[in-house]
Amino acid sequence: RARGRREAAVGGSGARRRDRARGVARLEGREPQGPTAAGRAGSASRSSTRPRGEAAMSRRASHDDPERYLFADHGYAGNAATQADWTARRLVWVPSERHGFEAAAVTEERTDEVAVELAESGRRATVPKADVQRMNPPKFTKVEDMAELTCLNEASVLHNLKDRYYSGLIYTYSGLFCVVINPYKNLPIYTEQIVEMYRGKKRHEVPPHIYAISETAYRSMLQDREDQSILCTGESGAGKTENTKKVIQYLAHVASSHKGRKDHTAPNSIAYGELEQQLLQANPILEAFGNAKTVKNDNSSRFGKFIRINFDVTGYIVGANIETYLLEKSRAIRQARDERTFHIFYQLLVGAGEHVKTDLLLEAFQGYTFVSNGYIPIPGQQDKDNFHETLEAMTIMGFSHDEISAMLRLVSAVLQFGNISFKKERNTDQASMPDDTAAQKLCHLLGLNVTDFTRAILSPRIKVGRDYVQKAQTKEQADFAIEALAKASYERLFRWLVHRINKALDRTKRQGASFIGILDIAGFEIFQLNSFEQLCINYTNEKLQQLFNHTMFVLEQEEYQREGIEWNFIDFGLDLQPCIDLIERPANTPGILALLDEECWFPKATDKTFVEKLVQEQGNHPKFQKVRHLKEKADFCVIHYAGRVDYKADEWLMKNMD
Repeated sequence: RARGRREAAVGGSGARRRDRARGVARLEGREPQGPTAAGRAGSASRSSTRPRGEAAMSRRASHDDPERYLFADHGYAGNAATQADWTARRLVWVPSERHGFEAAAVTEERTDEVAVELAESGRRATVPKADVQRMNPPKFTKVEDMAELTCLNEASVLHNLKDRYYSGLIYTYSGLFCVVINPYKNLPIYTEQIVEMYRGKKRHEVPPHIYAISETAYRSMLQDREDQSILCTGESGAGKTENTKKVIQYLAHVASSHKGRKDHTAPNSIAYGELEQQLLQANPILEAFGNAKTVKNDNSSRFGKFIRINFDVTGYIVGANIETYLLEKSRAIRQARDERTFHIFYQLLVGAGEHVKTDLLLEAFQGYTFVSNGYIPIPGQQDKDNFHETLEAMTIMGFSHDEISAMLRLVSAVLQFGNISFKKERNTDQASMPDDTAAQKLCHLLGLNVTDFTRAILSPRIKVGRDYVQKAQTKEQADFAIEALAKASYERLFRWLVHRINKALDRTKRQGASFIGILDIAGFEIFQLNSFEQLCINYTNEKLQQLFNHTMFVLEQEEYQREGIEWNFIDFGLDLQPCIDLIERPANTPGILALLDEECWFPKATDKTFVEKLVQEQGNHPKFQKVRHLKEKADFCVIHYAGRVDYKADEWLMKNMD
């Protein structure tokens, strides 16, 4: 059961994962992506409170009717004819190259094989008995909680998710957690009316929704006096960040101590107090500086964050704190094809007025080396509008004009770092800077002396014994120094920004009694070729998935014990341990990270020697694969829980030392 749920939540494997759920996210305490809605909570309780005919009528009424995206229509599946057809034809699921699984009627059973007739094409086929999966009766069509399925197998889980998704239902429960599939459009299920619909309700009384998860966490915190956390896992683009925002929106509404005035210009706006307003504005600021467009996701989080919202004993929000992890600072200096650097660079270059452009010495996109692919617009987004929203969010957060100006100045400076070029001196290896225009602009922005800066890059002073000597740098060393300074400057800016936001949200005078934590990390990534950043992200996801599985099954075990069910406890969290050991094991056949650390100590070590040592040490590990053909571009492969990932080890030693 656990494996079936896990694969459904993460999107299955191979063709099924690609075909079905580029965007299935699983959340332990909460749900899907920003614009979406889903299922019907507790089929029994829902049908008892809402007549089926009334629900069907309201669904047909309008595409903007939120109930269409919350309640499933079970009319067809529940009739006697459908049930009789299912019984007579002996329908089952069989493997399909194109769809993962497809329905088929059993025509004959043999010892190890089954003869079937495919329902869609009518084609006859013979499949191994072990590959046939049982199909649930029609009454379970679009069921809200997949733990209720009579036949709980991979095919049934994926079919139920698909059925609900194509009916506009993006949220589905799977026992104690919620599966969400990204609808890639805005759904009208996040208004104040919907918030009120979930407020104070138990999970089985309302349809599946991220709000139901948030409400459960909030009520558990108040009633049990225990801190709560909502974990969100899933592939990049599954909707983790959007759902994080919906959790905060819900908590800010139901736990606001001072109701602010509604913005009457926005029809479905929600009223918040000052602290709650600031809490909601933290996300747009962090997204501008920490998110970017990748080939998989137009608003991909390039860092992880844990948002801790503090409440007093009466349940009102009294403050918040944000911790961040693993900012992908290398994106500030180069990007893969068709990808963007952080949003703020585009927002500034497109949205800044003439006065700001002059003041910050801004140029056109093609004038910056660090914007590798020039200007790439995001469909449906306007960088100019987003820039003004970012500035407005900073103002609401209480940033001063000088603070905002200094931040934008540093963003411009990071871009200028990339325009400084060096050349190799004739007859020597020493670097020189024939044109110092970019260096002058940079020093103007940062308030530095251009002569001192140039000397520090080209011939830095180093300590030898008790004395300092000047050491001439090669072109490669000077280029490296410039890139390192740019990355370090941007990371320091980001860290300062998080600290400044926390300062605005920190209400030390009103100490919180309990907190709800929301974890939103960078999602699992499988590109054509993957680098050190992807290994870090995927390793983090692997660890979180293990924690998630372990926590879920411990909770389920407790539930079984309460109900007096005798069973042998199996911890599916251990399924991920071999891959985690491959990455993190410190000694006795050291893992990838330990070997990488070891290579960094040797002066003559290269990325190639690291790969050779890795293949030598881990070549026979079940989760490790060597490259079979010389023409393959990857250096090695790791079998993660979400699939096989090809890694290219270029610059790994440098990135690890960094």
